[in-house]
Amino acid sequence: MLNYMAYTKDEIKSMILEQLEEELEAQKSALIRRYEKEAKEEGRKKSYAILAEATARFAGDYATENLTTRIALPCSEYIGRVIGKDGKNIEAFKKISGVDIEFSEDSNELCLSSFNLYRREVASETIKILIEDGRIQPNRIEEVYNRVVRNMEKELLSEGESVVLELELGTMEDELKILIGKMRYRSSFGQNALQHSKEVALLAGLIAEQLGGDKKLARRAGILHDIGKALTQELGRDHVNLGVEVCKRNKEDPVVINAIYAHHGHEEIMSVECASVCAADALSAGRPGARRKSDEEYAKRMQALEEIALGFDGVEKAYAMESGRELRVIVKSNQVRDNQVSIIARKIAKKIEESAQYVGEVGVQVVRENRFKTTATLKQ
Repeated sequence: MLNYMAYTKDEIKSMILEQLEEELEAQKSALIRRYEKEAKEEGRKKSYAILAEATARFAGDYATENLTTRIALPCSEYIGRVIGKDGKNIEAFKKISGVDIEFSEDSNELCLSSFNLYRREVASETIKILIEDGRIQPNRIEEVYNRVVRNMEKELLSEGESVVLELELGTMEDELKILIGKMRYRSSFGQNALQHSKEVALLAGLIAEQLGGDKKLARRAGILHDIGKALTQELGRDHVNLGVEVCKRNKEDPVVINAIYAHHGHEEIMSVECASVCAADALSAGRPGARRKSDEEYAKRMQALEEIALGFDGVEKAYAMESGRELRVIVKSNQVRDNQVSIIARKIAKKIEESAQYVGEVGVQVVRENRFKTTATLKQ
């Protein structure tokens, strides 16, 4: 106990006030901690409720992608016709499509395999037309293949337009619509990229709406958050940066750009809509059975092989085939001479060895083709 007799009235008053202030400060700190804890708990419950309501209102299916496509043949005779004399037809088909083809005599089927879904779809449509038409020879294979590619480009735009209309996103540039359509032929860990992006768009819209955000903008950011994946297999770069580049080029909203960066932690979340996209992305990817890790690792190995070849000057196309045991490389005849072909093949093989990512052997086949075209004038 303090001996207050030793102090003046003013000093005693000051001491009592100081003691009260300390007690009040301690009580205030305790109250703040309690309210913070309650607020966090309330926020956690509310966030769970929002996510629960969003997922309950969303009734989406999922289907993982396979790496093969099977096509029934009319009869076993077609196996020989597809292979062709001395294997010329099947070699021409593999060269132009970059897709492996195998046959099953027991079931009269052929099997197309490739980690690249778009290549496999083009190859599948090509072989179906050839089988129906009956004329199967190298020049005809190339003609039909090129026609299918042109038709596919139109279908990609139509697919993208349908998605934009379904999600009620308003106007969007054709380049982005085509890439949205192309995501149908891209997968991530076995999960179809377009289906995943549609799920994210719908879930993000529901979550943003619950949080008082812009539902339509959240959907737009959701459908475009992985748009770069439509370009990675051709350009061999990170899908985040590719997505940002294409969206900036088409003058998309900064919220969309932020969502592309933020869903992989490249930027801080700057808006409710962006937070909704990140939450929706985690929900879609985390659904049981939605993704398969082994398929994604296989696809990355195949893509890495192709990227090694594409890094050399004069290389036009590269196809990883036979589950990565063979790498077919097409070089530009106007840039690479015949005596340089073997040199490029050895350089690519050496680069693959240096990468130290592959066990076993990888055969590197480099193809250089010259074509000559002239016109014959017929006289009567």
